Amino acid sequence: MYAVVRRYEGVTDPAEAGRRVDEGFVPLLRQVPGFVAYYWIDAGDGVMVSTSVYEDQAGADESVKRAADFVRDNLASLLPNPPQVTAGQVVAAG
Repeated sequence: MYAVVRRYEGVTDPAEAGRRVDEGFVPLLRQVPGFVAYYWIDAGDGVMVSTSVYEDQAGADESVKRAADFVRDNLASLLPNPPQVTAGQVVAAG
């Protein structure tokens, strides 16, 4: 499995960002081959974190592309700063 973690800082409206992600982005990710799970987390103080898990690296790579496109097209005003993106193979899970 592969996972991608994105950390967004300076989020201007976490509730609205969460709504848009839930209604618009999550359905897009579910269509990615190898999709396992996705979580959008409000960490407080204008920080939001997403975690997505895929069966293989190709799915994880596709999620990075889709996330960039979705943020650009639907969330730019709410997520003004580029995310810190960390991706890699899952080596332990519970």
